[in-house]
Amino acid sequence: MDKDAQDNHANQGNPNNSAYYSSRGLNTGSDTSYTQAEHDNRSKELNPNNKAYYSSRGQQK
Repeated sequence: MDKDAQDNHANQGNPNNSAYYSSRGLNTGSDTSYTQAEHDNRSKELNPNNKAYYSSRGQQK
């Protein structure tokens, strides 16, 4: 297998690469845009040191 074929094979197994999605007939999500506030909120929901983490799970800190 040549280098390009190896790279393509690796990229198809990497969900951080657009080849992963296109090899599965899926959209890469590039047409989905999120606001900075949505990104910030998601980050807060993933941080257990933040109140949003617990409220997103229906819990109180």
